[in-house]
Amino acid sequence: MSFTDWKIDRIENILPEEFYKLIDKNRNHIGHTFPVTLANSDSPENAENFISVSKDKEKNSEGYYFYAREIDTNDLIGYLCVKTIDYRISKCELGYFIDEDFQGKGITSKMVSHALEFCFNELLMNKVFICTSEVNLASQSIALKHNFKQEGILRDEFRNGDGELQNTVYFGLLKSEYIKP
Repeated sequence: MSFTDWKIDRIENILPEEFYKLIDKNRNHIGHTFPVTLANSDSPENAENFISVSKDKEKNSEGYYFYAREIDTNDLIGYLCVKTIDYRISKCELGYFIDEDFQGKGITSKMVSHALEFCFNELLMNKVFICTSEVNLASQSIALKHNFKQEGILRDEFRNGDGELQNTVYFGLLKSEYIKP
């Protein structure tokens, strides 16, 4: 699949039922790494509330939401959020996942590139960070591919979908280190 087969969409165009479909289809795939999103979208009603809350966060500049949409089917195939925004020190966090059937096709990488441009050039952030489970090697690979530096390991920082505490790997990218693709 090439980059022309999908596009980035924004939250104002997302229907709760299609977000629920993405979550439900990938329940096992994201259960360990996105337990809060999964729990908050575990039914069509909860997905509707999740999208509504996310829209409010975006209106209030508390979070920003990007979605990958397959052009041929119009299905959602990925999700990326800009969260944990601290305007005082100009930093924010990225969280993302891709439909299991679309892994390894460069879509997540392209979404992260788009989000970095947004964070540094529109939000005027000085730092973007990614916190990922120690076992999520795909996410760590995305961070390293985009020149993020591993800044540390936070011990027992994340409770996975099974309720177990796991270490989190913290990656940071400063605007001065950002290389536009």
